[in-house]
Amino acid sequence: MTEIQQLVQRYQEENLALPIWFEEGTLKVIDQTKLPFSEEIMTCSTVEDLGEAIRSMQIRGSGAIGICGAYGLYLAALVSDGDPEAVKEAGVLLKSTRPTAVNLMKTVDEMIAAIEGAGQELIHTMETKAVEILERQLAFEYELGRHGAELIEDGDTVMTHCHSGALGGAGYGGRALSVIRTAHEQGKNIHVITCETRPYLQGARITAYELKKFGIPHTLITDNMSAFCMSTGRIDKVVVGSDRVSANGDLANKVGTYMHALAAKEHNIPFYTATSSHTIDFETPSGSDIEVEMRDASEVTHLKGIAIAPEGTNALYPSFDITPNALISGIITEKGVISAPYSTNLKKVNSKKDKVSQ
Repeated sequence: MTEIQQLVQRYQEENLALPIWFEEGTLKVIDQTKLPFSEEIMTCSTVEDLGEAIRSMQIRGSGAIGICGAYGLYLAALVSDGDPEAVKEAGVLLKSTRPTAVNLMKTVDEMIAAIEGAGQELIHTMETKAVEILERQLAFEYELGRHGAELIEDGDTVMTHCHSGALGGAGYGGRALSVIRTAHEQGKNIHVITCETRPYLQGARITAYELKKFGIPHTLITDNMSAFCMSTGRIDKVVVGSDRVSANGDLANKVGTYMHALAAKEHNIPFYTATSSHTIDFETPSGSDIEVEMRDASEVTHLKGIAIAPEGTNALYPSFDITPNALISGIITEKGVISAPYSTNLKKVNSKKDKVSQ
């Protein structure tokens, strides 16, 4: 049994909700567009298949698509019989699928860097590096959850937006749900309010699905109800995920995040983002430098293929928005909770210490 097969077997024996795994020379992917009504498993035999699955959001979430970078380049090495050029081309293809997702970019770069000196051992090198990345991602989720749960008090109602959970990560809880799941497993009596997250409804379809799976009490609201819930005392804290954090602490996350952060600021409700040190992009000075992915307008005018607006209606769909750092109470990482000033304190995540100062 190979390293990656041993890893998958071990993960499947744990209480993890894996978004993607390696099986018999192919990649198996939970089709997240079909949740929660059916749990369909797709087979990706090529990197092109995987790229299309990412592009069509059949697999999504910054942690999960970062993992796709590791699995994808290992698959490319395998199907090309160890051709380094084929692996590099696969990296270019995967990077083009979701331009805002820095995790995917960094993972591909890390895999590509491992090619140098691999020689005839390229397949084994790609496998070993992929296993290292997968193990690191899962360990990060446990550590992030532990640090973030310190912010959650018994009796808290926590709001989250979009889906930043197990299927968007390595299988434990991704980003935001690692915090929530850990607090729940610690025995804290918490309740989660999840926003439905138009237009793809990730909060309704996937976050609620995972919360139910993990036995965490929750309530679903539409995106435009968050300010009402805050103003009427129904929310104690907000914890969201992250697709990219710039060097100054600005946050790129699912569109709607900025709106919730503004409401939280108005009502003096702590607003946290859960991220990994890998998602902090020190090459991007501020949120204004982040490329925001614009998706097809039909994803707004149609729902599950059914038109919900008059034919010919123009629509806009930025997949992400940028939340200014001034609205963020803290950035939860696997090394601790970072507070302002972010331009200075974010640099501490590069420290070799296990935990940064709060």
